[in-house]
Amino acid sequence: MDNVENMATSVDKLYEKAKKYTETSTELLALKAVDKSADVLSSLTAIILIVIVVAMFTLFINIGLGLFIGKLLNQYYLGFFIVSAFYLVLALLLYVYRVELIKSPVTNLIIVKLLKSKHSEVNIFDKLKDNNHEAA
Repeated sequence: MDNVENMATSVDKLYEKAKKYTETSTELLALKAVDKSADVLSSLTAIILIVIVVAMFTLFINIGLGLFIGKLLNQYYLGFFIVSAFYLVLALLLYVYRVELIKSPVTNLIIVKLLKSKHSEVNIFDKLKDNNHEAA
């Protein structure tokens, strides 16, 4: 009878340890997800702020360029039409090559940010490649 009670106590302890391990693992997974999400969002926020500043700079440069070209042509509206035509051509080129120039780099940036190990320069892909080569 004493042996059965010891076994029951051991099973209960094992069950409690497994339960605590599962809870801790779940909490760790949630914390890692929050950490990665915060890292990606902070990186994107920094990029968006830089884009806004560059856009403002570009706006004022383009106004100046439009006025300058307009003055050379003695018609200010022609300067703005020329600058606008340049941006129309640029927009068409960006639309045609949007996957190569925008979508793929942004997707890769987000994937690298999500899979990069926080405390090392080695990312998860490198670790997986090393493990696959060792196993082969």
